[in-house]
Amino acid sequence: MTVHKRSNYERMIALAEQVFDVRNDPDQLDVDQDVLYKLESLHPASVSEEDNGEGPVAWVLLIPTTCALMEAFIKGDISERELFLRTEQGLPYDALYLCSALVLDEFRKRGIASRLTRSAIQSIAKDHPINKLFVWPFSKEGLELAQKLSEEAGIPIEVKK
Repeated sequence: MTVHKRSNYERMIALAEQVFDVRNDPDQLDVDQDVLYKLESLHPASVSEEDNGEGPVAWVLLIPTTCALMEAFIKGDISERELFLRTEQGLPYDALYLCSALVLDEFRKRGIASRLTRSAIQSIAKDHPINKLFVWPFSKEGLELAQKLSEEAGIPIEVKK
């Protein structure tokens, strides 16, 4: 009997479903190929991945946007999905949403998410006057990472409760 070992890609998809449970929350951004395409069109560094040669072990998604949309999201006036849909291409973005960082269990605590996110923030900030970071944390670790990156980058952070 052959047992199918799930690929890293399959495991990353399962982890995203487990952490974010998008199927049961229509206000969240449901990431598919169209979303990835738009994210990369907003800025190439919006989507980052670490691949160990056997598929992805970490994914990081950032959404460059405006402070006006950030404030509406933080206050609860618009959803995450609406934030994404209302962010237009080609704007001078002044806010950066730290949307998600996922790392397979056996690759955690190695600084992968920090490194990927730090690099993406630096790349986006070279092209846009980023004045604020913001996050909607789904875990204690996610909040701690966002706060650490805010300190390192010297960019204030807002937290959606």
